[in-house]
Amino acid sequence: MEQNNGTEVIEFILLGFAGQHKYWHVLFTAFLVIYVATLVGNIGMILLIKVDSSLHTPMYFFLQNLAFVDLCYKSAITPKMLRNLVGTEQSISFMGCVVQLLVYGAFITSDCYILAAMAVDRYVAICHPLHYPTVMSRRVCIHLLVGSYFMGFLNASVNVGFTFSLNFCKSNKINHFFCDVPPILALSCSNIYFNVMVLAASVGSNLTLTVSVVIFSYMFILAAILKISSAAGRKKAFSTCASHLTAVTIFYGTLSYMYLHHHATESQEKEKMASVFYGVVIPMLNPLIYSLKNQDVKEALKGIRKKCFRFNP
Repeated sequence: MEQNNGTEVIEFILLGFAGQHKYWHVLFTAFLVIYVATLVGNIGMILLIKVDSSLHTPMYFFLQNLAFVDLCYKSAITPKMLRNLVGTEQSISFMGCVVQLLVYGAFITSDCYILAAMAVDRYVAICHPLHYPTVMSRRVCIHLLVGSYFMGFLNASVNVGFTFSLNFCKSNKINHFFCDVPPILALSCSNIYFNVMVLAASVGSNLTLTVSVVIFSYMFILAAILKISSAAGRKKAFSTCASHLTAVTIFYGTLSYMYLHHHATESQEKEKMASVFYGVVIPMLNPLIYSLKNQDVKEALKGIRKKCFRFNP
């Protein structure tokens, strides 16, 4: 500990999970398997979309970037978490904590906006199919993607800047398995009311904006699907949205619980479990969701398998 730029902390201790020292081998194995599955699934999705020309559409352009974002924010926290589980030293430097929170916050916020952009893409494809190539042009898609990344890094920069400008003198032990804003604020001896308001405003506004886009897009999509006369046509139209709708429901549900509910002391372990779900498990689930529920991805995978296992005498 030393006085430096208004803070007494030069490193933090990540406390991790309750009982992690007793069950470290179980936790390490589980999280390692999940991390490897995440790497394989998301890298596989990125490569599949790149090599299969039938997937070179706006929808899969966004899906490819969603897989990249999932990889980035998962990799920001999981390697350090795995290292802390097997080591006796659970520390992270002050600057390391800043960088981890910045990268994690930027990409997880970008995830929200990319999911919203995908909802807009589905709305245009189903409600205005004749204008789809014009409306969802390459230029428009790139603008939406750049905007998603910009909002992600803007949101993360604001929260990180305000969080680490505080004085930390209560303790340097973060009751979490990675650097996140709420448990870091709990360590400050400064007045954190403004920081709490900034966090609630930033998370609330980003969630409200992106969720509103998703909800209104699907309201129009549902109305358009109900107008389709044939059952087969309705089923086909809905199947193009099923995987995205599943991913959206899981992601926004756990994220909203984590950041917008009351942070009572007795709920800290529940908050960690919610963090595990959206920070560790969901990035693994997204490739599975799109592989199992999306017919285009299934067909692309079948084509790749045929090419890989084709026998040439």
